[in-house]
Amino acid sequence: MMTQNEIMALADEHIMNTYRRVPIALVKGKGVWVYDANGKEYLDFVAGIAVCNLGHSHPKVVAAIQKQAENLTHVSNIYYTQPQAEVAALLVGHSFAQKAFFCNSGAEANEAAIKLARKYAHENMGPDKFELITMKDSFHGRTMATITATGQEKFQFGFTPLLDGFIYAPFNDAEALEASITKKTCGIMLEPIQGEGGVIIPDVSYLAKVRDICNRHKILMILDEVQTGIGRTGKLFAYEYSDIQPDIMTLAKALGNGFPVGAMLATGEVARAFEPGNHASTFGGNLLAMAAAEATLKTIIDEGVLENCRKMGDYFLSRLQAMMAKHKIISEVRGRGLMLACALSVEGADIVKACQEKGLLINCTGGKTLRFVPPLIVTTKDIDEAVAILDSALEAK
Repeated sequence: MMTQNEIMALADEHIMNTYRRVPIALVKGKGVWVYDANGKEYLDFVAGIAVCNLGHSHPKVVAAIQKQAENLTHVSNIYYTQPQAEVAALLVGHSFAQKAFFCNSGAEANEAAIKLARKYAHENMGPDKFELITMKDSFHGRTMATITATGQEKFQFGFTPLLDGFIYAPFNDAEALEASITKKTCGIMLEPIQGEGGVIIPDVSYLAKVRDICNRHKILMILDEVQTGIGRTGKLFAYEYSDIQPDIMTLAKALGNGFPVGAMLATGEVARAFEPGNHASTFGGNLLAMAAAEATLKTIIDEGVLENCRKMGDYFLSRLQAMMAKHKIISEVRGRGLMLACALSVEGADIVKACQEKGLLINCTGGKTLRFVPPLIVTTKDIDEAVAILDSALEAK
């Protein structure tokens, strides 16, 4: 095996500079732990950025991928396959939706949602209804359509002109949202909790107000649950906390527990707007991805993972709140389930680096927000160890 320095040098020479990488090369993972090429272990509270909800190398996911690889890895979507049908049935059976479309990432899922919303509007509202309202400080992906949907200029800089048909409203402000609706509006697209925006949790009644606005104006409600979905907040989908149902929902990240897979779900009425040839994805619903997704979903749904997420999330939140009382640079602690954050009064990069050096991986979003998204199988012992490392890193500030 190459040394850590050799891996980093080879990557720096040949891979485009699109990531601000941490100077470690990870080579192995097990549960909540990852290991670098030098053999150092890290408690992983990034989890691929809310991807490895069952931790690394979960035995049921590994076994499912191995078993499928022995039979068939890929065929075109012009043929039926059992794994696709079974995963679609699982998602539909545990959500509001009647139909699923499979792709490979959150950006692809959001692209599919944008296209479906426009197609539905064109057929049912008229060709002048094509505009989507998205939220300021949102994040929906890196394609041209999804960076346009993203309400943060830093992701759009250098890529203008952006696509037409998107306007932005402040998050968690139902009155301002409704005032943004025009005669061209066909839908509202938002995250139940803004992840990249800093783990911003809206008022408990906000999603219900958005649903009511959509109903009254006869427009679509699209939820981006790429980060919140598949158990991250303690329920399979975050919208379940609000007792509402969207028209379209997007998923990715944790759906395959690390294997690339995305999905766009919709009601039967809205899904009918897509006909053969309207949208496609060569690798969407790939058989290995479907094996990983099925194993991930069944494990999370059937084996107490959601309950553990809620319990550990409450415990972690209480430990972080105690830290806020001790360290004055923490201005706010917020979170739901195991999607948590500490807002800081100072830049967080040095704290992230100090934690990494002490064996804890976390990340910082927006410059001053520490984000914690550990695997949902995390224990109180793991959390206590992470808090001790964070405490030590904060002491040095």
